[in-house]
Amino acid sequence: MPVILGIESSCDETSAAISIDGKIRSNIIANQTVHEKFGGVVPELASRAHQQNIIPAVEQAIREAKVHKNDIDAVAFTRGPGLLGSLLVGTSFAKAFALARHIPLIEVNHMQAHILAHFIEEPVPEFPFLCLTVSGGHTQLVLVKDYFKMELLGQTLDDAAGEAFDKTAKILGLPYPGGPLIDRYAQQGNAKAFAFPEPQIPGLNFSFSGLKTAILYFVQQKEQEAPGFLQSRLHDICASVQERIVSILLNKLRRAAEEAGVRDVAIAGGVSANSGLRNSLITLGEHLGWRVFIPRFEYCTDNAAMIAIAGHHKYRAGDFVGQDVAPLARYSV
Repeated sequence: MPVILGIESSCDETSAAISIDGKIRSNIIANQTVHEKFGGVVPELASRAHQQNIIPAVEQAIREAKVHKNDIDAVAFTRGPGLLGSLLVGTSFAKAFALARHIPLIEVNHMQAHILAHFIEEPVPEFPFLCLTVSGGHTQLVLVKDYFKMELLGQTLDDAAGEAFDKTAKILGLPYPGGPLIDRYAQQGNAKAFAFPEPQIPGLNFSFSGLKTAILYFVQQKEQEAPGFLQSRLHDICASVQERIVSILLNKLRRAAEEAGVRDVAIAGGVSANSGLRNSLITLGEHLGWRVFIPRFEYCTDNAAMIAIAGHHKYRAGDFVGQDVAPLARYSV
């Protein structure tokens, strides 16, 4: 019954979790509010906040799991991708902890961990399955053949889906992070009120930069024609924007599932917490006969539980790294 300490510090959440025999016993997440006034994550401030939060987060995770630090059999940490300064904090802590306790060190790919979050709780997908991973920095279609055997089928060529939400929110005058606000306002609006274009990108790749530009020009033109338009139709605009982003994602997902010939379909990453995406995927899955898998909200955003579960499977495989391991800002699936 291996006890794994998971460490996540890829961006602006400091998280620590404990897994016992593949079961998550604690998952502590320290969010950083310092970035809100800047309208986005400031890397230097993020790394400083990680330094302040990591020890309290780990202590709380150990305490909540009702284990002792001497019970921990290995430390799993996010090696990348992410902000290099933030990754360095988590990597350094994990290396020091493992060295002090004379226990193995396990490096984890952050994007693979988002996918493996589906193995935290039952039911779990069967291999091979398709996963749409959508977050603030990444949008990927991945064919998952085994725990660590994954094939990248398509990805964004520019902005990620999460960026499209946040940048649109900025255009609409909403505070950062704006993605959850668009989701909230969209629930009170008419998704068919305005028609935004769908980028025609070949294959299974994505693009959101053109959509963002179209939204900007739309808002500017409508405000010129009728000052106050934005505020009077904010809910409808948010609903229409969300409808288009979700349709872009699901149209590619549907095509990928047909080409791969799979029936188990999953979503992961921070944007998988979006209610429009979740509900539309469930509806599409029922129509096409898919088995749909969506993580619980706390396992969608960056968290150490997914790092710990990935670490558990790597521990069973004896996949360890040495003290010379270094973080990677770019790290492909």
